[in-house]
Amino acid sequence: MRRPTIIDVANKAGVSKSTVSLVLQGGAQVKPETKKLVHAAMKEIGYVYNRSAANLRASGTALIGLVINDLNNPFFTEFATSLQMALGLRGYAVVVANTNEDAAIQDQVVAAMLEHGVSALIVSPAYGDVSETLTALARAQIPVMQVLRQVSDDTARFPFISPNYQEGGRVATRYLIESGARRIAFVGGLDGRQVTQERVSGYLEVMSEHGLSPLVLSGRSSRSFGHRVAAQLFRDYSECDAALCFNDLVAFGMINACHEARKDIGTDFQIIGFDDIQEAAECWPTLSTVHCGVDAFGKQVADTVLEWLQNATVPPPSTRTPVRLIQRQTTRQGR
Repeated sequence: MRRPTIIDVANKAGVSKSTVSLVLQGGAQVKPETKKLVHAAMKEIGYVYNRSAANLRASGTALIGLVINDLNNPFFTEFATSLQMALGLRGYAVVVANTNEDAAIQDQVVAAMLEHGVSALIVSPAYGDVSETLTALARAQIPVMQVLRQVSDDTARFPFISPNYQEGGRVATRYLIESGARRIAFVGGLDGRQVTQERVSGYLEVMSEHGLSPLVLSGRSSRSFGHRVAAQLFRDYSECDAALCFNDLVAFGMINACHEARKDIGTDFQIIGFDDIQEAAECWPTLSTVHCGVDAFGKQVADTVLEWLQNATVPPPSTRTPVRLIQRQTTRQGR
C-alpha cells in the first residue's frame, strides 16, 4: 500500500499543493473553510504530516518511538531503559510515551510520534480498542514491532517478540512440585489478557501432568492485590503451601502478608515471582522468580529494529526469547 502524499491530499481536497503546504505550516492567510477541507482530506486518505523529517535529515539524527503501556511497573521501565541505551549507542534518539493502560491515550501518542517523523515504532500496547492505532500504524509504512504484549494477529505487518511466558509458568511450577509443594496457587493477572493466559497455561499444564488441582486467583498485578490474596489464602485455603505469582509485584505483596502472619517464607509457604526485576534480589527474603532477561531483551529488540531499518531485514512474525528460574530464599531449595 503506497503512503499518501501531499499531492493526494491536494487532489482529494480540490486545492493546490501550495495551499496544502500552507495549511500544514499553520499559515494564517488560509481561510478556515479551506483548512477544514484539507484536514478532512488528510484524515480520509490517512495522510500523516512529517513535521520534523527535514530537520532530522539535516541533523543526521534518526528518531525511534517507544510506546509503553505502564511505566509505573519497574519491569517496563527496565525494558525501556535497556532499549533506549542500546539504540542511543547506535546513534538513534528515542522518544518514549507512557499510555497508562489507556487505548485512547495510545491513539494520541502514536499519532503524534508519526506526525513528528519517527523512523520506526516499538509498542508494548495497552489493551482495549486499538483499531485506530493499528490503522494509523499500517498507513505509516514504517517498521512497527509489538513487544511483550500482542494485540494484533497481523504479525507479518507488526512482528511480535516477547519472553517465553508459557515456559516460565512450566519451569516455576515444576520447581515448586519438586520442592514438595502440592497445593499451589497461581496469583494475579487479569482474566482474558494474552500474557495472563500464557503464564497460567504453563502452570495448568504441569499441575495436570502431576494430577494436582489448580487454584487460580486472578486480579490486578500489584503489591496490594498480592497482599490481599495472601491473607485470603491463609484464611480460606489453609492447605495451600505455595504460590506462583503473575509478576514480582504480586509476590512482594504476598511476602509482606507472610511477615504479618508470621509464616516462615520458603518452608511454611513458598513464593515464586515472574520477571526478575532488580528489586527481586534486594527484598527480604530475596525472591525466587522467573528471569525474563529484560536487559538482554531490550538489546535484542534494538538490534532487530535496526536490522529492519538499515538492511530491510524483516523480523520473523513471532519470536520468543528464553526464560529461566532464579532460585532465592522464598523457595526451599533456594534457602
